[in-house]
Amino acid sequence: MSLILIKNAQIVNEGEVIEGDVLIDGEYIVDIDTSISSKSSDTIVIDAEGKYLIPGAIDDQVHFREPGLTHKATIETESKAAVAGGITSFIEMPNTVPQATTQKLLEDKFKIAANSSYANYSFMFGGTNDNLEELLKTNPSNVAGIKLFLGSSTGNMLVDNEEVLEKIFSSTKMLIAVHCEDEATIQHNLETYLKEYGDDIPVELHPKIRSEEACYLSSSKAIKLAKKTGARLHIFHVSTAKETELFTNKIPLEKKQITAEVCVHHLWFDEADYKTKGTHIKWNPAVKTEKDKEGLWKALLDDRIDVLATDHAPHTKEEKLQVYTKAPSGGPLVQHALPALFTAFRQGKISVEKIVEKFCHNPAKIFKIEKRGFIKKGYYADLVLVDPASPWTVTKQNILYKCGWSPFEGTTFYSKITHTFVNGSLVYENGVFHNNLKGKRLLFNRTHE
Repeated sequence: MSLILIKNAQIVNEGEVIEGDVLIDGEYIVDIDTSISSKSSDTIVIDAEGKYLIPGAIDDQVHFREPGLTHKATIETESKAAVAGGITSFIEMPNTVPQATTQKLLEDKFKIAANSSYANYSFMFGGTNDNLEELLKTNPSNVAGIKLFLGSSTGNMLVDNEEVLEKIFSSTKMLIAVHCEDEATIQHNLETYLKEYGDDIPVELHPKIRSEEACYLSSSKAIKLAKKTGARLHIFHVSTAKETELFTNKIPLEKKQITAEVCVHHLWFDEADYKTKGTHIKWNPAVKTEKDKEGLWKALLDDRIDVLATDHAPHTKEEKLQVYTKAPSGGPLVQHALPALFTAFRQGKISVEKIVEKFCHNPAKIFKIEKRGFIKKGYYADLVLVDPASPWTVTKQNILYKCGWSPFEGTTFYSKITHTFVNGSLVYENGVFHNNLKGKRLLFNRTHE
């Protein structure tokens, strides 16, 4: 196998940007230095002058819809879009058809990914009101975590039995990731608007139905239970400024028992965008106010929020264009998340070092992923080159999602992903895919779980 030498890159790693070279041999990074000479005549040399070299992003929350919902997406189509967007590893959610709520059904998903994923992969086991025994069989060394829906979402896996919840929190040392929205509050709000509008509720009311109160009530309750039981809790897609007050930046990430994630769409859109985007930006939890967006940015930058993710959740255009009560929540994001974040960098909202910390380093730390998320000798060569001065516009023609649309359609980004390496293979280069299907199952360093 040829060596690959990346020359003259702006290497972004562990809070620094250093100009230098990276040598890849097989699947691994074998050398990092200010200048590395070509070792043999068949070394492939890539000149990365003017480009950032970052670790491949790790998306800790995606819905790739396979099995059972493959008219929306497949692991193959969405992992391909992810790689084009600089995401080299993903953790997928259990609300597929069938739901990944038994060990056999979970392993079935791993088998599909082994045959079809462009990116590295793991899947979460889905907790329900009645599968604790099965949940406790989950292997911490090769499964990302346990997912609980504390608010109903696509797939209706609501866990609402408080006794069961406490048992799950008390019984496993594995990371428990939660979707937090209080179902009773949502149903009460929904009934109010159904009486007024019927099914055709204006989408602008989505954040009033799936409200700040619903989010805060559920998140604060989950945190209280985690503190009581000592559970390792990770709260997905925080969407309100109020919730950010529940998290701390007073201790290092490695010592946190309670961590939080924010998604790109909650940092990019706010309630003013419903007028033009309609149900295309209908997510659960809802995109909320500009004040919430500002509060989320602040918490991300001051380290109360630990991780960036996408919650990539595609639906067909036809499904999304239905009336409010029938239009499903969720949208595709993996291809466009990093370009959106680099646009925020260009606008002065975030540094490149912080993007890498939150989208590459911290997911690896939180989930204890083996040899990924950093540019280090001996680590897998999951690497991405970003050209910060290469504007392009999102159009139907360059969207790779199976659903064929994006909430970013018509947006011009100023940075472009030019090269993506997965396990040392150049899988994506300037719009062209090479060496298909290099993804591997993620493994986790969890000796005490």
